[in-house]
Amino acid sequence: MIARVAPTAAKVLASLAVLYGVMVGIGYLLTHVFQNSGFVHEDNHVEKVLAQHRDGTMNDVTYVLSGLGNTVAIIGALAVVAIFLRVALKRWREPVFLVVAVSGQALVFLLVTLTIKRDRPHVHRLDSSPPTSSFPSGHTGAATALFVSSALLIAWYVRRRWVKLLAVTVFLAVPLLVGYGRLYRGMHHPTDVAAALLNGLTCIAISSAFVIQGRHGGPAADPREAPVTAGAA
Repeated sequence: MIARVAPTAAKVLASLAVLYGVMVGIGYLLTHVFQNSGFVHEDNHVEKVLAQHRDGTMNDVTYVLSGLGNTVAIIGALAVVAIFLRVALKRWREPVFLVVAVSGQALVFLLVTLTIKRDRPHVHRLDSSPPTSSFPSGHTGAATALFVSSALLIAWYVRRRWVKLLAVTVFLAVPLLVGYGRLYRGMHHPTDVAAALLNGLTCIAISSAFVIQGRHGGPAADPREAPVTAGAA
């Protein structure tokens, strides 16, 4: 068992290390090289515009949207979905794919926040600020890793077309809505959210390459592993 898992784990960790280096490079450019540039100025200006146009309704809406990406919600949803996949599909491949994508994103996020120190936007913030750097957005990265990887699983295994289309559309929209909620509430710069999307999507690609593709040559490559989550189209 260990002999099979160790090479894959090593590849995943090596890929995450490269991603960490890329993210640190982006963060360094934003906080040092381009710190006083027009690009970063516009990045900050977006937050000021959003703060000036807040209203009670959107304050409530973005509170909910932002909450979709908080740690408790992500861990709880991850546990439920992973257990469901294990029971429904009777194998570990898909649950492990999901867990690696989400936990890999979290690991890179935490290491980057320890390396890159970026202040949060200089506007009134609607949430309390966690003791981490503004770069990247942890909420957006976590939502990206969980919901986009879930959307991929639905696209791969659900047969009923309208269910697939509806679920994938909703799941792909969630990280964007979470990112907007974090921007609206003054918690991050737009580039923090963009970097978080990159982090989450890259971790999904890494997990797919080494957990799904690397082991079986692709989703449902074995005809005995037919989708079991919906009826025929």
